[in-house]
Amino acid sequence: MTPEEIEALRDENRALKALVAELLPLRERVAQQDSLIAFLQQRVQALEERDSKDSHNSHLPPSSDRFTRQPKSLRKKSGKPPGGQEGHRGHTLRFSPSPDEVIVHAVTRCEHCQQDLQAVAALQIERHQVVDVPTPRLLVSEHQAERKQCPVCQQITAAPFPAGAQAPLQYGPRVGAIAVYLVQQQLLPWGRAAEVLSDLLGVQFSEGTLAGLIERCAATLHPVEEQIKEALVQAEVLHQDETGLSVQGQRVWLHVACTNQLTHYAVHTSRGQAALEAIGILPRFAGTSVHDGWHSYFHYACLHALCLVHLLRELTYLSEEQGLAWAADLIALLLSMKEATEQARAQGRATLHPLEVADWRAQFVALVAQADATTPCAHAPPGHKGRVKQSAARNLLNRLIDDQEAVLAFLHRLVVPFDNNQAERDVRMVKVQHKVSGGFRSEAGAVAFCRIRGYLSTLRKQGLHLLGALEATLRGHPVLPSF
Repeated sequence: MTPEEIEALRDENRALKALVAELLPLRERVAQQDSLIAFLQQRVQALEERDSKDSHNSHLPPSSDRFTRQPKSLRKKSGKPPGGQEGHRGHTLRFSPSPDEVIVHAVTRCEHCQQDLQAVAALQIERHQVVDVPTPRLLVSEHQAERKQCPVCQQITAAPFPAGAQAPLQYGPRVGAIAVYLVQQQLLPWGRAAEVLSDLLGVQFSEGTLAGLIERCAATLHPVEEQIKEALVQAEVLHQDETGLSVQGQRVWLHVACTNQLTHYAVHTSRGQAALEAIGILPRFAGTSVHDGWHSYFHYACLHALCLVHLLRELTYLSEEQGLAWAADLIALLLSMKEATEQARAQGRATLHPLEVADWRAQFVALVAQADATTPCAHAPPGHKGRVKQSAARNLLNRLIDDQEAVLAFLHRLVVPFDNNQAERDVRMVKVQHKVSGGFRSEAGAVAFCRIRGYLSTLRKQGLHLLGALEATLRGHPVLPSF
């Protein structure tokens, strides 16, 4: 090779090196753009998944539904006609055998010939009754305590005033009970409750007076609350749930523990185990806790049962939005299990036959195994630290596998329900209060609300009269529910 050819090759090599040096930044830019495109694709997919979720296929409440679809209920048509069903105990007005007032409409003259009929006896009386309330008025009771001087020792003895008349001028417990009822049970804001009392009864209540009544009521009910907690600890099945509240502008959590006869509310800054320990019900509970799968509940050694309606919504999303056939099959299987337990419960049975339970379980395990085989886990790329984000389908399958006993708990004992509707119903009205009033001004107000509301909810479940119970509470002798 001649020196000229060698020099030409050197020139060409230098030119190629210069070109490579120019291309290196472009290669790095392409790699950065590839990473950005992958990130944006994941972000778009996450946003599309979030936008496709509503109350029928996720945990979102109906109030958050967008206007893009009409939510479809998971309930199936029962085939029954609308309205009251056969055997339903209706309520209607009944004639009173002893009316408070009788108004006689006499016939004084014949409408045909105008003959005077005042002296003629009536052949028949037709009765119509009008049920109304009397004009509200305040009943003022004056207590007069005598003072007498003893003629022997010349000392003066005064008669004591009763417990409800210690102040020179005060409202009685019945008016106070109505005020507390309007605020705690009907969830009226304090200003509107005072307005109702003024319009209907002519009572002028300030917010300070209302606050004092609520404070008295809550203090009297503290021992009753402890008895409700002890009764819940002894329950066979306990429903639990939690939701966010605002106290003094800060986010706190309301926890509910309940049965179909008892209700207990508590507020705490924590959603998790710290709150459950402070409340003190779940650490001593040995029955079956029904909940939505919040991980803090699983720290306790009692039996657990998951709310399957939550799982059905997640499966509905995977079936409708992602087209996963196994999700639709699991929905059908769970609903068939639910129907079987309802039929057995209607027959008065306490459990399904063991062979039937084994068959249902085998079908469930087979479907989950099939789904597990077709839904691989996401693996971390080289150099990645921490957990890898999994798909919604993978996360759900992991819970179905890990918490299988809690998912199928309703199959083994028919006293365990398919859902957690009891706790969600008890939480719902507290959320209404939060939407109406926006939150609590003080922690003491939130605690008082939870104590009184839990007491009233318990009374309502047991069919006891709320106003009478509140009046007795303000007298210092609360009505005790059945424990």
